Amino acid sequence: MTAKYRLLALDMDGTLLNDEQVITPDTVKWIHRAVDAGIHVCLSTGRSFDSAYPYAEQLGLKTPMVTVNGSEVWRAPHELYRRSMMDPELVKQMHEIAVESGIWFWAYAVDGVYNKESWDGDIDGREWLKFGYHTEDNDIRHQVLLKLQDMGGLEITNSSPYNLEINPLGVNKAAGIKEVCGLLGIKMEEVVAVGDSLNDLAAIQQAGLGVAMGNAQDTIKQEADAVTSTNNEDGIAEVIRRFLLLDEVEASQHRP
Repeated sequence: MTAKYRLLALDMDGTLLNDEQVITPDTVKWIHRAVDAGIHVCLSTGRSFDSAYPYAEQLGLKTPMVTVNGSEVWRAPHELYRRSMMDPELVKQMHEIAVESGIWFWAYAVDGVYNKESWDGDIDGREWLKFGYHTEDNDIRHQVLLKLQDMGGLEITNSSPYNLEINPLGVNKAAGIKEVCGLLGIKMEEVVAVGDSLNDLAAIQQAGLGVAMGNAQDTIKQEADAVTSTNNEDGIAEVIRRFLLLDEVEASQHRP
């Protein structure tokens, strides 16, 4: 095994999952090979734990997880290590922006996800983790972005070209992966981080090897050390073969 990298940090939507929200058999096979070779595989996602965990379970992962863009770090499945809350006053301001703009919005709280249709106005009574907006109107999205930037104290990213995702300043996947490294006794230089959107940017920049998916946003491809195939073409399996299990791949090619 090539021991240069010891942790594979994987975004989920647009990365680990294909467009049907499935981990394909070939990707499952290569993740299992990586785990068997002693490599830690960490899901690093904007999703909530409840939404991400079934996939970790499918892969048989017992390793730490980063959820809600780094607002939560799990020492192991169901064992919370750290949670970063968002000031309810910021949530109120972001909700007002959503209402003024007339666009779809959602917010992650510890007790669930609330959106434009299910919003009940109880902001002070909940513990908030993340806020998001979605619109395909570029002008409206840009105006929302400017208002958010004026507010300050926010980590603003996206998980698609049409949305904005907001966490407390300093809370991102890179910070979460660093905490996972601390739990596992690994350095960031030993991490391969893979993703497709702006919420993966910090991790891709700070990992030992940052890899953009073939379907990634242009900024991610420009900042990454390498680009792999798309999420519909087993891009993660390719990452494992190219960068993590070189010895095994070469040995299999020379077998009669």
